[in-house]
Amino acid sequence: MPHCVLHLPLDPATLGAFVLLVRGVRETCSSAPTLTHLQSWEAIQWRDYYKTLGISKGATEEDIKKAYRKQALKWHPDKNKSAAAEEKFKEIAEAYEVLSDPKKREIYDQYGEEGLKGGNGPVPDGQGTNFTYTFHGDPHATFATFFGGSNPFEMFFGRKANGRDDEDMEVDGNDPFGSFTSFNLNGFPRDGHSGQQRRKQDPPIIHELRVTLEEVFQGCTKKMKISHKRLNPDGRTMRTEDKILTIEIKRGWKEGTKITFPREGDESPNTIPADIVFVIKDKPHPHFRREGSNIVYPVRVSLRQSLCGCSVSVSSIDGKMSHMKITDVIKPGMRKIVAGQGLPLPKNPEQRGDLVVEFDVNFPDVLPGNAKDVLKRHLPT
Repeated sequence: MPHCVLHLPLDPATLGAFVLLVRGVRETCSSAPTLTHLQSWEAIQWRDYYKTLGISKGATEEDIKKAYRKQALKWHPDKNKSAAAEEKFKEIAEAYEVLSDPKKREIYDQYGEEGLKGGNGPVPDGQGTNFTYTFHGDPHATFATFFGGSNPFEMFFGRKANGRDDEDMEVDGNDPFGSFTSFNLNGFPRDGHSGQQRRKQDPPIIHELRVTLEEVFQGCTKKMKISHKRLNPDGRTMRTEDKILTIEIKRGWKEGTKITFPREGDESPNTIPADIVFVIKDKPHPHFRREGSNIVYPVRVSLRQSLCGCSVSVSSIDGKMSHMKITDVIKPGMRKIVAGQGLPLPKNPEQRGDLVVEFDVNFPDVLPGNAKDVLKRHLPT
């Protein structure tokens, strides 16, 4: 029987694809492969992801990123008006998604594109399980993710600095935008070589978060619902999303404490979302007011009590009663301290500030004549 020897290239991707093809032919044919089957092999063209990005197989992660950046900017349909741009842009995105992922890249290097997508390549974890990859089909999503949700082409106004149309642009060198004149927010041109236009972050959005002293004493959880705008995968259109922000109020937090949620503001193609900042603010309390970790309890006494002494019972923030017997003359604004009955200390919640009893004297509007005579005789001048 005549036979022939096939001289195969040693490229792992091609070799893996050939093995898979022969395996499929053997399973579907009851006889030896015919010329038709061999012709079908010749018609199949497995894609070379390395060639698509213009890099070698030894390319580093940084090389892959630089190559994708260059090719994606060159073939983006907003920039490249050729009929092949859309398909080329899609191929570039798929190549980047495979080669930038270590697991996908290892399977591709061993078994080729068919092994990667056909599930015949084992996961490189030693477990022998099959791995199947399918490109999601949206190169604009890959582009938006790579550039952080921005569309670089929206920063320019359709002309290059030297007067040529944008579609004539060739992306070379380290700065693909180097030949453009970009514009600041005030509309004046800026030299493209002084650095590409960067997205600026909007200023923080600040909200007051009102809490009761009881919530500060015990600690609590607050849930705040916000609505913000987010870019779609195409990097241009936007959608509105609702999100619940959870805030853990720690015991003893002071008024003015700030809780920041980075980049939860509205997103746009040209700006970085603003941070959302909540600032703790005390709600008015019917009995207490706060001074740091101390709580002040105002007590109003009569003139007689202030001069002759009295007994006072006060309740702390947790309901514990304290009894005080005052024998000294009580002056307006005088304070007495009940140690350890205030709010938790922020840095050590197991310890507490003090309960401060602050006295106010209620002076009568008028005095009977005999009362005045008695006071004159007994009070020092």
